[in-house]
Amino acid sequence: MNMESRMEMAQADLSPWLHGRSLADAWDQYQDEGYVIFPDVLTAGQLEQQRAALRPWLQADRRGRNNFEGAQSNRIYGMLEKDPVFADLIAHPLQLAFAERELGESCLLYACLAINLLPGETAQPWHFDDSHCGLARPRDPLSLSTFWSISDTTEDNGATEIIPGSHKWGDQQPEGANRGSDFQTGVTDKKDGSNDDHPDMIKAVMPAGSLMIAKGTLWHRGGANRSDAPRLIVTPQFCKGWCRPLEQQLLAVSREKVAQYPKRVQELLGYNIHPPFMGYVDGMHPSRQLLAGKL
Repeated sequence: MNMESRMEMAQADLSPWLHGRSLADAWDQYQDEGYVIFPDVLTAGQLEQQRAALRPWLQADRRGRNNFEGAQSNRIYGMLEKDPVFADLIAHPLQLAFAERELGESCLLYACLAINLLPGETAQPWHFDDSHCGLARPRDPLSLSTFWSISDTTEDNGATEIIPGSHKWGDQQPEGANRGSDFQTGVTDKKDGSNDDHPDMIKAVMPAGSLMIAKGTLWHRGGANRSDAPRLIVTPQFCKGWCRPLEQQLLAVSREKVAQYPKRVQELLGYNIHPPFMGYVDGMHPSRQLLAGKL
């Protein structure tokens, strides 16, 4: 099947979330600017399900440990161990259409976390999500990040700030790019009002229920929350099937819970192979071992 035929089939399958926009147009924007936003992907009921599942973990008020995580932010990791409703975001057909086209069908869940910016949080250091691979730029991305707005993200409450087109940069870095010390526990010296806004940056303002998809090479950061209310997103991220994920999903999610998830979610967690046989277990496909209860 040629690419044009694939696009036509995908257009029909994804039409409930495209709201009249062509998939080809959305893909072109993603390729050119490094990101694309789809409004009104989640219904009010789906949003409430996500909020209810997140509520007890947010009430624990676990704060970030450094400049990157944010001292006035809650971060929730290991999400598929905590509640199966998060699989609805991870395996959503719209974002998987982009992830599989960008990274291949053997792509893996690179990371998945909720980020709740509390009032008073400062802007995050600029970064791009597949920087950990250490490969020189410009290059094709090794990861793709998605951003689900569980609350409205606004000009004032810390909407993700992006630099359109920066996925094409070489070794250029914006002022305020992350330093090694930004990841060190106890280093929270980022000040509000730091003069590191980029002249080309925009704020990804989105009503609750929206989805932003961005290339792993796009420079971005969480904005400062100067409002009086939290800003909540969930960000599933994906990588090529031969890359090491940021979050070790094989340990983050118990085998008992993995066994209850749909096959595609199991594959994204790592119970799959990258052709021809990367990821086998005792000479077998890992899904066979999972079904046999041997993992």
